[in-house]
Amino acid sequence: MTKYAQYLAEDRRLVILRILSEMPAYRANSSVIYTVLSSWGHEPSRDQVKSDLRWLEEQLLLTAEEVGSVLLATLSERGADVAAGRAIVPGVKRPGA
Repeated sequence: MTKYAQYLAEDRRLVILRILSEMPAYRANSSVIYTVLSSWGHEPSRDQVKSDLRWLEEQLLLTAEEVGSVLLATLSERGADVAAGRAIVPGVKRPGA
């Protein structure tokens, strides 16, 4: 992965956590997340969004549940801390950095 691609992935993961932190019940499906990412300057594929959600789940930053053709993601307490800059996880951009 190039340095630029790594930067984009880290930023995309932070944006996903921030999206979830602003949603009612701290949850959204991968289709909604894809749409919001696209409106915030990222142009990921739907598969890329799902891969990021699974990666974030492995880091214990959210839970992901398959519901039909989408993933339903719910922010964890640790994920909320990372989104707010109170915790650092390699692979996720720090807010404001």
